[in-house]
Amino acid sequence: MSRVWTRDRRVVTAGGRQAAMATELDGEEETAAAAGKLTGSPQLSVEDDLREMAKNAAWSVSSYKPGNNVLSLRDDNLDTYWQSDGAQPHLVNIQFQKKVKLQLVILYVDFKLDESYTPSKISIRAGDGFHNLKEIKTVELMKPVGWVHISLSGNDPR
Repeated sequence: MSRVWTRDRRVVTAGGRQAAMATELDGEEETAAAAGKLTGSPQLSVEDDLREMAKNAAWSVSSYKPGNNVLSLRDDNLDTYWQSDGAQPHLVNIQFQKKVKLQLVILYVDFKLDESYTPSKISIRAGDGFHNLKEIKTVELMKPVGWVHISLSGNDPR
């Protein structure tokens, strides 16, 4: 499942896959979090003043396996997911007709279910088109299980 919300022209994106979620951090996860690597949260938390914006965007992916296309990111079902079918990098592209300022990206990933298919590094790029994308944030994931919050705002504590 994927969602995009906005507040004061800031956008939040969430992608998803459902699975059992751990509620406590073990020693390895605490060490990863301290090193700036994200591990996931069992709860999706989004402020009440955000509004859904995903329907205003054009979504595409670099490749997909039959039955696991971009629609699986947007179908409100955490049991479905996008699965790439090509060489890396694997890309999810979200295009808006008007310029928007991104604040937060939220993804649901589950290392326990997906293992080697779980992303270990996520690069967020922005620009006026595919020809001039600039990397604005890169995060490493450490065996993530749950919702991963990637802040693009200096004010967001996540």
